[in-house]
Amino acid sequence: MTSTLPRTHKRAARRKAARDYEQAALRKNRPVINGLRRAFKLALIIAIALHIYALLLRFMPVPYTINMLRDDNVTRDWVAIEDVSSDVIYAIIGAEDARFCSHNGVDWDATLDALDSNQSGGRRRGASGLSQQTAKNVFFWNGGGYVRKAFEAYAAYFIDFTWGKRRVMEVYLNVAEWGDGIYGIEEVAQNRFGKSAKDLNPREAALLAAVLPSPNKWRVDPPGPYVTERAATLLARAQTVRNEGTAKCVFK
Repeated sequence: MTSTLPRTHKRAARRKAARDYEQAALRKNRPVINGLRRAFKLALIIAIALHIYALLLRFMPVPYTINMLRDDNVTRDWVAIEDVSSDVIYAIIGAEDARFCSHNGVDWDATLDALDSNQSGGRRRGASGLSQQTAKNVFFWNGGGYVRKAFEAYAAYFIDFTWGKRRVMEVYLNVAEWGDGIYGIEEVAQNRFGKSAKDLNPREAALLAAVLPSPNKWRVDPPGPYVTERAATLLARAQTVRNEGTAKCVFK
């Protein structure tokens, strides 16, 4: 009868060699694994910190934004939404996000329409609504492509849900840039028109909304032909927003 002992020894030796190989591979890859673990922990800490920061901003003014840090001679003046003319709110919604009160942070209809237009070779259009613009201004920066856009969309949903529409509008009005290092509706009202944001009339509100897409290029003092024409269009849109009640979520 042939002994099975040598065969058993061979199987044991193969198993031991396999274990030794696995352990050697683990030792070799440990720096990579440890690095990935540290990166994951850091990303988790940053994500938690940003969520806590976002929740705090539900109740406190935004201290600073990345765009402000990049700008020289920043001037700003935080103001409560109760001290902003309703004409400003109507003009901003008419200019930037007509469906602000009906979406949950991202207007996918406008986004898909803009993508179709851009891919078909038409005039390039932006599709970021007010919640997305607020998220970008508060947490991110200009540029960054689709990666930043993805995080921006998530942040827009988060603040829309946790802050509510009225607070989103309030923050937007206080962190938006109006050119020359001027941030916030109160500061630009004082600088451009010599009055408080609460006293702005419909035409002044439309002029300020008209320059928002490119505040360092277009001006309201004095407005050029394009800004004048766009302001007239936005004046009509603001009236439509008022008449149709599409800004009701801000005034609740």
